[in-house]
Amino acid sequence: MHAMVLNALHAPLVWTELPDPQPGPGQIRVQVSACGVCRTDLHVVDGELPHPQVPIIPGHEIVGRIDVLGAGVSGLAIGQRVGIPWLGHTCGICPYCRMQRENLCDHPVFTGFTRNGGFATATVADARFAFPLAEEGSDASLAPLLCAGLIGWRALTIAGEGRSLGLYGFGAAAHILAQVARWQGRSVHAFTRPGDEKTQAFARSLGATWAGGSDEMPPQALDAAIIFATVGELVPLALKAVRKGGRVVCAGIHMSDIPRFPYSLLWEERELLSVANLTRQDGLDFLSQVPDMGIVAKTTCYPLQKANEALADLRAGRFEGAAVLVP
Repeated sequence: MHAMVLNALHAPLVWTELPDPQPGPGQIRVQVSACGVCRTDLHVVDGELPHPQVPIIPGHEIVGRIDVLGAGVSGLAIGQRVGIPWLGHTCGICPYCRMQRENLCDHPVFTGFTRNGGFATATVADARFAFPLAEEGSDASLAPLLCAGLIGWRALTIAGEGRSLGLYGFGAAAHILAQVARWQGRSVHAFTRPGDEKTQAFARSLGATWAGGSDEMPPQALDAAIIFATVGELVPLALKAVRKGGRVVCAGIHMSDIPRFPYSLLWEERELLSVANLTRQDGLDFLSQVPDMGIVAKTTCYPLQKANEALADLRAGRFEGAAVLVP
């Protein structure tokens, strides 16, 4: 197999030939056909997540087909198309797992961070954490759903059922979630970098009823806001934009420090929450409804060997929607 390997933090990934991985008991081997490039991959490369592990193969928005089943695997078949997400394994015995909150497991394994991921031609995964995928849709279009879509779905669930929704940072996750929210009959307000008229127009093309800079207030108070951008300064702005009793959900795994803000922005029972990882039930709930939602993920595809270029373009915001690596 071949892979783009992170050998040292803050360094480019290196094209590497490796022995084919062999699945252990309860695992599967997947021939990767597409892997999305997520902002979390930038956090991995930049060493912004705790307890970094190198060398590592990044990538956790994986679509591929099973070619080897490990001992004891049932319910999956050779040749079946599956998706492999960020959460790759949980212990099953810690208090959070026993409370059905496996996304907060004390001893998790994360694809592309503590276990080799999908910036490769093949990868090994825990069979229990692989989602069967139907045959509708291309591999590249499905890949961003495995994190950008799933985290957006969990954030939307936590945000509640309010009809007026704000999305701060209109990248891979928000462009998927905007379509989900519109399918649910909500109004979407998109917040971009100030002056980014191109992205604002992209948001409106996906059904946003309003799009403007993150330094602007929406035309009406929001029921909820979800922050995908990694900028802590957006938290007070989002709190200011939501109504009394509204919710602000921070959906990123990493964010810069939140500045001090007056208590008046939080008062009147506004809520500030965060999203951590996902559960397998999140994946089942979301992916089962994707065919009905009519989601069209806008993707920019790169050959696997150009993973560094894809990461650089993501960092610079050079494309709309999501980047996907194709072996």
